[in-house]
Amino acid sequence: MINTSTSDENLCGLKRADFQTTVNGKQTDLFILKNENGAEIAVTNYGGAVLAIMVPDKNGKYANVIQGHDSITHVINSHEPFLSTLIGRYGNRIAGGKFILEGKEYSLTINNGPNSLHGGPTGFHTRIWDAEQETPQSLKLHYLSADGEEGFPGNLDIHVTYTLSNQNEFIITYHATTDKTTLVNLTHHGFFSLSGIANPTATVDNNIVTINADFYTPIDNVSIPTGEIAKVEGTPMDFRTPQRVDSRINDPFEQLEFGAGYDHCYVLNKREAGTLSFAANVWNPKAVVAWKYTLQSPVYKFILQTGTMVSKVLMEQLSQQEVPSVLKHNIFLIRPIKAISLLVFYIRGKLTIK
Repeated sequence: MINTSTSDENLCGLKRADFQTTVNGKQTDLFILKNENGAEIAVTNYGGAVLAIMVPDKNGKYANVIQGHDSITHVINSHEPFLSTLIGRYGNRIAGGKFILEGKEYSLTINNGPNSLHGGPTGFHTRIWDAEQETPQSLKLHYLSADGEEGFPGNLDIHVTYTLSNQNEFIITYHATTDKTTLVNLTHHGFFSLSGIANPTATVDNNIVTINADFYTPIDNVSIPTGEIAKVEGTPMDFRTPQRVDSRINDPFEQLEFGAGYDHCYVLNKREAGTLSFAANVWNPKAVVAWKYTLQSPVYKFILQTGTMVSKVLMEQLSQQEVPSVLKHNIFLIRPIKAISLLVFYIRGKLTIK
């Protein structure tokens, strides 16, 4: 482990000693990313949890705009186990905790009603990641998920890098290789509070949301996509123009009841595969920051519930013309390549802080 944080002088007030312990023979720690503008991101290698994002408002006053914990004990024992952590192997639900891959059925741990959620109860959010912070602005995390872990096939070698750029972008990159065909859907479960963490923390009701999507994927009563690709037009799911969250979230609309709010995948209007393009924008009239997301994938999941805002990327590297098959399968398969170069699963997203 390499950590360049040599003191406890930081904007968020967190202390390294409060995050240093041993879990299953591996060390946990606190890492602070700082850019040239003075912004900071605090991270622990337990689950890759982001603990704080300190940015200034228009008056130069700094505030934390993500929900996190103030000690490793609270991270481990969190009532919300996925709070601002890395997610894997598979972000979102797998129906019945079962899937068939290359003719073989696999059974996963059930941890969300009848389904498997976010890789299971001991998914990547509970793992101690190897961590290297060689520069003040980036943190490299590594984890080897063993064949059979939580029921998934293949050894999956994952590298994740957190970067805080001088343009105030929080950039997360994912890179994974496998020795067997497997399912992969890596993401980060950040709980953002745009107006800053307070007591009490403001709800998302007056957040104004734009999502660049003409279609979304309806879910059933246990939040499993039905396979349908539905138009947002004429429904409360339409965020193509800026809308307040609370303007329609209580409408008598079945999908809002099934999701207990907005908990759905959106099919982005993406014209060119393999490039970063506009996905969504969220801002709050009283916010410290505005929130803009760009990504390479055409499928995007957005969750809005009282008191939380969570973003997810469903890692599907498919072209706009292949969008129907994205929604039909809703998985990302990676297979080993018997060659010098390994198959690389790579997604890049940017959270731009304005």
